[in-house]
Amino acid sequence: MDVSLGLRLDREARQPLSTQIADGIRAAIGDGRLAPGARLPSWNDLAAQLGVARGTVRMAYEALADAQLVVPSGAAGTRVAKRLPSPRPVPTPARARAAFGTFPSGHTSPLPFQLGVPAADLFPAPLWTRLVAQAARDTVGSAADYPDPGGEAGLRTEVAAYLAMARGLACQPSQVFITQGYSGALGAILRALRVRGADAWFEEPGYPFARTALGWAGLQAVPVPVDAEGIDIDAGRARAPHAALALVTPGQQAPLGTTMSLERRLALLEWAHAGERWIIEDDYLGELQLARRAAPALASMDADRVIHVGTFSKTMSPGLRMGYAVVPRRLVAPMREVVGTLAPAPAPLLQRAVERFLHEGHYLRHLRRMKRAYASRRDALAAALAGEGHAVEGAGLALCLPLPEGTNDVALARAAHAAELAPIPLSPWYAGTASRPGFLLGVTNVHENAAATLAARLAALIRGATG
Repeated sequence: MDVSLGLRLDREARQPLSTQIADGIRAAIGDGRLAPGARLPSWNDLAAQLGVARGTVRMAYEALADAQLVVPSGAAGTRVAKRLPSPRPVPTPARARAAFGTFPSGHTSPLPFQLGVPAADLFPAPLWTRLVAQAARDTVGSAADYPDPGGEAGLRTEVAAYLAMARGLACQPSQVFITQGYSGALGAILRALRVRGADAWFEEPGYPFARTALGWAGLQAVPVPVDAEGIDIDAGRARAPHAALALVTPGQQAPLGTTMSLERRLALLEWAHAGERWIIEDDYLGELQLARRAAPALASMDADRVIHVGTFSKTMSPGLRMGYAVVPRRLVAPMREVVGTLAPAPAPLLQRAVERFLHEGHYLRHLRRMKRAYASRRDALAAALAGEGHAVEGAGLALCLPLPEGTNDVALARAAHAAELAPIPLSPWYAGTASRPGFLLGVTNVHENAAATLAARLAALIRGATG
């Protein structure tokens, strides 16, 4: 090794000398100054050249050997590996998610109007940091063993208590399963039900990715129209009389935001019991109802045929990737088999932090604060869009903006995304031919002060595309 390799040591730096030596040799190998098979100086020679201890060079060589960049050969010396390992991949930076089409790869960051993303400015970050730190201490201090794949007992108890109070759903903690978000819950449920090959009622319009999940699970998703009262039971009977299950959003229909009427709820339960069928209730927003007090969960009306699914991703943070499923007693054993084999609960550390968040009352206070803020943001955005000549309809935590007939809302949404706006096109939510063009505009991350500016930008894009 000589100075031509560019090896320089900074004795004032905080980085250890052995690391500096290893980094210098790694760079020389990477740019070709040290060819595969080239022999490195001995520990003693390089230590003398650099004026460091022999042990310092030895540590550098060991680090390079651990990285498979060099091969020590005893008395024969140390040589650069003839087959170098593949370079370490460079992480891609966070980018905005288009929020339609296939799921993007890599990390994404939200844009204005994006659905399914709670407002970061409303989340009690300092409190959450304290709870996570406490959970980390508790986790480190606990016995080293495999956690319960169905979820931590404390969190399951807190979820059961919350559902009884806020959603009118009485259940035992043993019926609650903590999952990797909504998708983890849905995947585990479909495996536990063992209904592959059957028809499944699916709301029209309905969440596109849930429709895809049904297909991947081997079911035929049959679109059943939705009106102001919810899913049309008579239409479902006509289209798929032998369906094995129905996947519905009775609390706030996704994406239209309507609440299923009591008459439709009773008819749906009657249909389920008549043929030993199942109902999966996607309660994605829980009690986060802006217009009025949220209706009780559908599962509160029937403990035998309704499977209740909820999530913390849309009320706390998508980064949690945490949801839950409440199953009838007869499904507890099959669900335990599935989660124990293929779909265990998230890390206990996060579960314990969420447990404290619920137990200390922070979750309910957080929901109340979000309701007030989201209602204000929704009203501000609706008023701003009205000022631009666009009438909108309330749709849960979003506004539905109809577009002129014949508009390619997918192409227009892509153009908006290029302009750093994230409206979701409405047409992909329809499986049939009766789709209608429009935009779904999330209100959670549109602050009142920015509503007028964002509405004007969106209106300009629409005018440019539709005239």
